[in-house]
Amino acid sequence: MVSVTIKDIAKVAGVAHSTVSRALNDSKSISDETKVRIRDIAMELGYSPNVSARSLVLDRSYNIGLFFTTMDKGTAVSFFYDVVRSVNKVIRDEYNLMVRGIDDYRHFHLISKKNFDGIVIMSQSKSDDAFITTVHERQIPMVVLNREVEMPVCNILINDRTGVFHATEYLIQNGHRKIGIIEGKEDFRSTQLRKQGYVDAHHHYDLPLYDGFAVRGDYSTESGYEAMMGLLERDVLPTAVFCSNDEMAMGAINAVSRKGLRIPEDISIMGYDDSMFAGYLTPRLTTVKRPVDEMGKKGAAKLLDLINDNRASGERYYMNVQIVERDSIRKL
Repeated sequence: MVSVTIKDIAKVAGVAHSTVSRALNDSKSISDETKVRIRDIAMELGYSPNVSARSLVLDRSYNIGLFFTTMDKGTAVSFFYDVVRSVNKVIRDEYNLMVRGIDDYRHFHLISKKNFDGIVIMSQSKSDDAFITTVHERQIPMVVLNREVEMPVCNILINDRTGVFHATEYLIQNGHRKIGIIEGKEDFRSTQLRKQGYVDAHHHYDLPLYDGFAVRGDYSTESGYEAMMGLLERDVLPTAVFCSNDEMAMGAINAVSRKGLRIPEDISIMGYDDSMFAGYLTPRLTTVKRPVDEMGKKGAAKLLDLINDNRASGERYYMNVQIVERDSIRKL
């Protein structure tokens, strides 16, 4: 099969091949009407751009990096999936999406403008700061999601502390006074903020923080199961347990069932994230919806703006959460 070239498109369109090239590369020197016409012809002819050649001509890699703190323990599967899907939806076929863990790199010599046109960082820990600083110093367009950073970069955040305050408040308003919490990975900033929201709500409503009601997980289903098993061994049981993500909540539900107890009749369980499976558990999980999909889309869109405008940005955006009521909370 013979490949369609820019010259073929130019012949059909009746324009110079340089005009076709500029139109396909979204040059501002070409009118929108001409761009649309040339793109339609390219599509009809089945044109497929040579990304390598295009990269050489425009001095761009056409790679966007999506970096997580880690791809191992601490990054929940549903969270990972939602972020990758949302970023990919925005960049579509304009760029190659390269997904990596920051902890995969011993050195950052491959992090350069030659290899990446832009980078989205889903930051979960302060340990990411060296990587973020490297990207910033090398003047690669960058957006940092999920964790507040003290650098002049575009920063898109979800207000976890306020979100967990409202989650704990919801349990209190449903009559619960003995509320446990299964925390996430210790060195993650999200873990610290969620724990603080839980503590804030207890202080606001002048409720005691029961000794031993805060137990450690690592955001995995297995850790939620083990943590819940530990809570259920206590002499005094909580009437409700807030889980710092839905995957740990799923483990907690399994632990309660294993002990022969019922949810929500014997103990209430609340999650955090509103992941794809939360509405399909038994019982259906009451949780807090974090707009991860919207955060990823906004981050990707802002990054494309930064790449196209070739400028730095210190903008900061906050996204709110909301409680999704289902069947796992009993009103006392």
